[in-house]
Parts: sequence; C-alpha cells; structure tokens
Amino acid sequence: MFLEGTDYNNNLYAMYYKNLSKAILLLFFLGSCLNQSSENYKWKSLFDGKDLTGWNTYLGPKYDTILNKWDTIPTGLNIDPAKVFSVIEMGGEKVMRISGEQFGGISTIMEFENYHLQLQFKWGQLKWPPSKKGKKDSGLMYYAVGPQGADGGFWMRSHEFQIEEGDCGDYWACAGAVFDVMAKKENDSTYVYNKDGDIFIFSTVSPNGRNCQKYPDAEKPSGEWNTIDLYCYGSTSVHIVNGVVNMILHNSRQLEGNKEIPLTKGKIQFESEGAEIFYRNIKICSIDKIPDNILDVKKSAK
Repeated sequence: MFLEGTDYNNNLYAMYYKNLSKAILLLFFLGSCLNQSSENYKWKSLFDGKDLTGWNTYLGPKYDTILNKWDTIPTGLNIDPAKVFSVIEMGGEKVMRISGEQFGGISTIMEFENYHLQLQFKWGQLKWPPSKKGKKDSGLMYYAVGPQGADGGFWMRSHEFQIEEGDCGDYWACAGAVFDVMAKKENDSTYVYNKDGDIFIFSTVSPNGRNCQKYPDAEKPSGEWNTIDLYCYGSTSVHIVNGVVNMILHNSRQLEGNKEIPLTKGKIQFESEGAEIFYRNIKICSIDKIPDNILDVKKSAK
C-alpha cells in the first residue's frame, strides 16, 4: 500500500516506473529478436562484375545447321572460343552475358545448401538454331551435382527453376533429380502448381513427367529486368518471380540406380539454350529457415 505525500512513496513510484520501463524495453527487444528472419544473414555476391571468377563454363555438342542435327562431341569444360559466356557493360554496370549461341551452362565452383539466392535477368535480342523460332529460353539449375552434360549432353543433374519467356518459374527435373509438387492435372501431360492441389512426383522416370508449370505468371515483358528469388532449405524449395510465390517444392532427392537419396546441396548453374540473356546482382545468403508465410502444409505424394 502506498501512502501519498512522502519522499519514501515518491522513491517507490520512481523505482516502480523505472523497472516497468526496463521490462517493456526488454520485452520489445526479445520480440524483435524472435521476429528477425534469416534474411539478416549477410549477402555474398556470386558475380563480382569484373570477370567470371568462381564459375566454370561447359559447352556441349554444337548444332549442325546444315544437317539439322547435333554433333556428338562436346566442346568441353572451360573451353569457350565463341565467348558464349562473358562480362559486358550495360547501362553503366557490368553484367553477365550468355549469348545462347551454343548449348551448355555456367556453374559455380562451390556447392551451396540452405540458402536464399536472388538475381535479376532480362532477355537480349539474339536467338540461335535450333531454337531460333521458339521462345527465348535459359534456366536456373540448383542443387546441381555430378558430371557436366548429364542432362541432354549439356547440363548437370539438378532441379531447374525455368527461365523462359512466359514460363518463368516452371519446374523441370534434370538427369535424375526428383521433387514432389502440389499441383492440379490439366490434361494427360500438363500439371499446374496449385497450393490446394494433390502432390505429384516429378522426375525423368515419373509417369507424371518431369515438368510442372508455375502459377501464377509474374514475369515482366521481354527486355525488362526481372527479379528471381530461390529459397532452398533442407529438402524444400520455393520459386519466386518478381515477389510472387509461384511454386513450392518438397522432398528433394535424386535417383541413384533404383534408389532415391537426398539431394540438398549442390552447385548453381545457368543455361545457355539458344537465346541471349543477361544476369546481374547475383547474390546468396545462408538461411536457417524458409519464411513461414510462404510455406504450405505437406501432403502425401501420388
């Protein structure tokens, strides 16, 4: 009980409110810490804007435009006489250019796991046979492992975050990679991501095929810069285009003979696939979770 009008009571009031203020500040601080996301980790640039240090290039067989068929012998690792992969200046900054003239890929030397990758891309003007009349096409390959050229003679075993005009955000399983994706079956061969759909298995040997289409479409018109965010944590990945979540993928694994084993770590690879494309601001940071607001509840796979 407080008695009014005494120095003793005044001191008690002062101590009470001082301690209360400290308690409020402590609760605020703890709440802030709990709400901090893994994005507070430091970003690391994967492209210094000067050269292709930290990357390996690989070019598969050339396309014979006279016989209209692929040659059988690959150009190989870090052999690029046509400068399919290069660094150029654009709008006052240095960007990575992939001409698309020859099919292949440029991959990080390092492997990564549990990360948030962010980058920007935009299309150039050039297209090359045998894709000269098709959509402009590239791709972000992640958890890339094993030998170069395992997929079609050009790319590594990996999950593909499709980068193609109108199809940016789609998923393709490459050379033994496997993912479960919530989707709805549109017809005999078309599956479209749906957060309320059933989970289907996608791989090169799955009866469902190896492609699941994104939803919704968030790509900007050709020639504008697009921002790609890829979250990978454990066996789960999330495809995001221009801030829009358009696919969540679960249970990352790979085929080794008749067995499935986890696939949760690997290189990052960009495709050269018949179209000119530019990449910039390629950066990565470690994460300890994928933000809760973009994840869905897992279901049993079909």
